[in-house]
Amino acid sequence: MITKCFYDSTRYPEYHQLKEYKKKLLANKKELEITDLGAGSKVSENKTRAISSIAKHSGTTLKRAKLLFRLSKYFQSKQILELGTSLGIATQALHLGNPEATITSIEGCPNISHTAKVQLGDLTQLNLLIGDFDSRLDTLKQNNFDLVFFDGNHNKEATLRYFEKLLPKTHNNTIFIFDDIYWSEDMTQAWEIIKAHPKVTVTVDTFFWGLVFFRKEQVREDFVVRL
Repeated sequence: MITKCFYDSTRYPEYHQLKEYKKKLLANKKELEITDLGAGSKVSENKTRAISSIAKHSGTTLKRAKLLFRLSKYFQSKQILELGTSLGIATQALHLGNPEATITSIEGCPNISHTAKVQLGDLTQLNLLIGDFDSRLDTLKQNNFDLVFFDGNHNKEATLRYFEKLLPKTHNNTIFIFDDIYWSEDMTQAWEIIKAHPKVTVTVDTFFWGLVFFRKEQVREDFVVRL
């Protein structure tokens, strides 16, 4: 994974699509009324924010979108869950990595979710849900997920709660990706608790994302990889 995915220097044509998607968002000055159900923004506490500002300060960076694309392409996950659609930057990356995958993405803010839906277009394999994560997770019909991207509500208690709720939906090859594991002392504490969970066998700390694996055949190890 490290050599063939993390450090893959191939210039994929999909990178252009990722760049153009974010470029359009950065040029969009339309203001949205924000409903924030998570830990909030470190940049602004305003109830109204421009799409360009959200894309710049809260959206997934182009570098991370490329990495998410490579991870999706490398693992070819069929059932993907994303907590925190935001403007769909990461959602698009996951889709481009494996266009055959079914992606369920949950967003707490209706206006942001609607913007993402418009930007992403009619992707038949994409299911965008609106609402708080807890209630939506309780109603998910899928028995398991191959990849889960935790990118919303950067709060210790909430993160651990989502982790516990989704553990029953894992299988041997499921991957959990936690965003911003050093966003706050709270999030770092959550990351340490997750690493120590008995069902977790391997973790990879990239300094911004934490990857979690459940493979029973693997020796228990925690890796640190600087990207």
